[in-house]
Amino acid sequence: MSSSEIQKTRIINELREFIKKLLQDPHILGQSLEVARQELSRGDSNDAMVRIANQISDTTSVHIPEDPEEHSEADKLFLELLKEVVNEDQAMY
Repeated sequence: MSSSEIQKTRIINELREFIKKLLQDPHILGQSLEVARQELSRGDSNDAMVRIANQISDTTSVHIPEDPEEHSEADKLFLELLKEVVNEDQAMY
């Protein structure tokens, strides 16, 4: 297996585990979106993403490392998607 294939497999496994958590506790999504809305409304997108990750870790069963350098691909994808959804919601109003 090439290093690229190993990396893809690792990312897929991370996403599978994350999706399982969401299916086991559907409230995670609502809580995460609420945190993202509050923090993104305060401005400074980079700092907001760190605050979002920390609050999600503090209030749900999802653990996102405090240091953005330690975020897995699944962590990064989840945070990016939260930001996209909040921005799309705001664009509608």
